[in-house]
Order: sequence, then C-alpha cells, then structure tokens
Amino acid sequence: MSATPATDELLFTIDEAGIARIVLNRPQARNALTFAMYQGLITCYEQIAANPAVKALIITGAGDKAFAAGTDIAQFRGFETAEDALGYERFMDKVLGTLERLRVPTIAAIAGACTGGGAAIAAACDLRIATRDARFGFPIARTLGNCLSQGNLKRLSGLIGPARVKDIIFTARLVGAEEALAIGLVGEVVDDRAALTERVDVLAELLAGHAPLTMQATKEGLRRLAEEDPTADGAPHPGDDLILLCYMSQDFREGMEAFLGKRTPAWSGR
Repeated sequence: MSATPATDELLFTIDEAGIARIVLNRPQARNALTFAMYQGLITCYEQIAANPAVKALIITGAGDKAFAAGTDIAQFRGFETAEDALGYERFMDKVLGTLERLRVPTIAAIAGACTGGGAAIAAACDLRIATRDARFGFPIARTLGNCLSQGNLKRLSGLIGPARVKDIIFTARLVGAEEALAIGLVGEVVDDRAALTERVDVLAELLAGHAPLTMQATKEGLRRLAEEDPTADGAPHPGDDLILLCYMSQDFREGMEAFLGKRTPAWSGR
C-alpha cells in the first residue's frame, strides 16, 4: 500500500507490512523544515492514526548530511506580534504532541545533523537510532536567541535530565553520537547510512510483529506519568512569558538576520 506525500518535500509511504515511513525531503537545505512541512507531518500522523493496518512508523531525512537542521530560519521573518511567537510554539506543540500520542511505536533514523526542530521531532519519537556521524543539539544561544517551549524542555529533560539540557543549550554545542548513546539521547549507534536503513527496517519489522495493545498501553501509560498539563480546561499556558521574552526581543530579530546574513550576531540582551 502507499500514501500520498503531504508535500513534495515530505514523502510518506505505507508498505504491505504496515510500516509507515516519512522522509524529510529537502536535502539541499539539510532537510530544514518549512511550516508547510510541519503541517504535512500532522496530516501524515492523522492518516496513521486513522489506519489500523499501520503497525510502526519510521521518520528519517533524505541524504546523508542531516536528519533535519531545524525550522527553516526564513520562516521567522514574518514574525511581528506576540501571537506570531505564541502561535508558532502552539503549532509546534501540536506537531510534536500528535507524534508522541500515536498509538504505534515510532523510530527516528538519524544520520548527520539533528538540530532544533529536527532534534525535537527525534526526541518525540519512541526510539532513536543514529549513525556515527550524527550530531544533536539546540544551538539557539548562539544563533537565533529564541527558546524551547515548556513541552520541549520537559520532553528533553525526561530523556537526559535538566543538567544536561542546560549544558547543551547554554554551550550551544552539538552532541556526538557516542555521547548521545552514553547519556540516553539515542538507543543505538550504527556505522553509516546503509547500516542505519537496514537496522531500522529490521527493528520496525520486529515491532510490527509484537502485541500492538501492549505497546500502545505502555506508550500512553508512560506519557500520562510524565504529563502535567496545567493548560487543560482553558487555564493559561505556562511559559508564555518566556516565549515572548525571546521571540519579541531585538536579539531574536538580530539573531535571525545574522544567521541569514552569515554573520555573527551582536547580542544586546534586549
């Protein structure tokens, strides 16, 4: 069986074994995600959720250079208001939350750079396998000057702990594959892209043969244990003030223009 691509830059298929595959398909841009690609991901997730024949999902990036290098920075040039910033983070929470809540096991197959929004997608998957040249991080402290949402911070700190989250974000460094394995950011490291493709296919087939309700109940039970959602029933979103502190700042505008202009940003703290 097959599925229609959500966009030309997002390839989506479902094979006869019930294994769905999403390929982030902008290798010329290191698979940086546009807003249309994020919306396409939601569409793919909704199709998976509605299809009982799907038993597992693999997400990967096209080419060898990147899983995904985050959100395409040019997408932020239109940001002017508080609602632009908050709306973007709400949208990202939907993209990642929908992935996290899928009933089927999800695997991130990671080769090359896995940063920003790409790293957030990988963190929202159930299992992560990487090549030896994979690099992970959120280098926003030296690029854009924005911040992660509360949901992203909770998800990431649940994987590697708050101290390591601070280390990675404060230093803006990229974590190599062996360190990622040691700290629990990935579960397995393989030699190269060919080995990665082979390994995730074998793993997906293994999962497709296991009891789906056991895996579904385990996923949902663990999610509920970690879930503390003060936004339920219309309560205010925690962390909105922090999102606006960053996205509405002169520094965010400076970071974006410096990134796109290939120069070092001049931070002002305002």
